[in-house]
Amino acid sequence: MLILIPPSEGKSSKNTTEIKFNETNFVFSGQVKEIIQILKSKNEEIEKIYGTSIEKSKGLQEKNLNVFSNPCSKAIERYTGVVYNQLDLNNYSEESKKYFSSNIRIFSGLFGMVKPNTLIPDYKLKMNVLGLTKFWSPFLSKELAKEELIIDLLPEIHRKAYEHKNIKKISFYTKKSNKLVSAGHHGKVVKGQFINFLTLNCITKLDDFEKFEYDDYSWDGENFIK
Repeated sequence: MLILIPPSEGKSSKNTTEIKFNETNFVFSGQVKEIIQILKSKNEEIEKIYGTSIEKSKGLQEKNLNVFSNPCSKAIERYTGVVYNQLDLNNYSEESKKYFSSNIRIFSGLFGMVKPNTLIPDYKLKMNVLGLTKFWSPFLSKELAKEELIIDLLPEIHRKAYEHKNIKKISFYTKKSNKLVSAGHHGKVVKGQFINFLTLNCITKLDDFEKFEYDDYSWDGENFIK
């Protein structure tokens, strides 16, 4: 069982190693180089790509174009968003640390898919630009093909970046006027708590999802609903 989770918009700019990305032998380094070449050809469109001012876009473009010569941190140290803030990393047992490393994969617009301990430099590139979902799909699908079951906790855009024969897509909803509505920002908190629950308990069976308790969300066999 492999659990797919999203990256975070927020990232730490701090580097916890002096190892440069070109020294890491990253499995998708060839694909990253291709994306960098695409970015180089889109210099006139960087405001659209990064969705911010021209000055900020120039800084982000420079950061992305230079990723191979920049120092790294582990992915789990790099991502700092709402989901990641829920993870009780410092209190994981050795068994839970092993589970987290083995069972969690993080999707990324620039790097495709990384393990929690994969060394990556600081960057910013969303999956919904440059046709990246289509670009990554054959590579990520091939990488995931050997897995028996995929637990998909990804946003919809990231879900387009791979295919698999056995996917369990899980979302978080609130019920309003008998209608299910996406839990939105708070759903990220719940998602992070769920990942924490899976890791602390080293969950390997879908039947155990019903044991997750947080803020009155309950498992209905398909999704978590409040």
